[in-house]
Amino acid sequence: MNVGDTAEAAFTVESADTARALAISPGDEFPEVFATSRMIALMELAAARLMKPVLKAGELSVGVSLNVRHTAPTPVGSEVRAVATYLGPAHKLFRFRVEAFDEAGSIGDGEHQRAIVATGRLLAGAARRKR
Repeated sequence: MNVGDTAEAAFTVESADTARALAISPGDEFPEVFATSRMIALMELAAARLMKPVLKAGELSVGVSLNVRHTAPTPVGSEVRAVATYLGPAHKLFRFRVEAFDEAGSIGDGEHQRAIVATGRLLAGAARRKR
């Protein structure tokens, strides 16, 4: 992976991808537009795809930090796309510029960092957290 390399992820927004779908209590009211959390997931997926060639057997990449802005609403039925651009290393981390778009243009941008971890170690650590 070289500085400037890019990868993308895209899909069509459905009702399950909206802020309204995130409500967990009767008083939670959000609009039926593309949720920020889903935009973040799409950005992370683009960065994870970019890292795939550098992973060894038994490894995966995980997100460790994210600083993004969600700047425009996107309605259900729209195609959304995220682009991750490799910015270079930050100690043991990998830095990315992330951007998201719909048919009308930019809907968000920011910076994201990922780490490479051993899959087994990650899952064992998660299992120890279960009560």
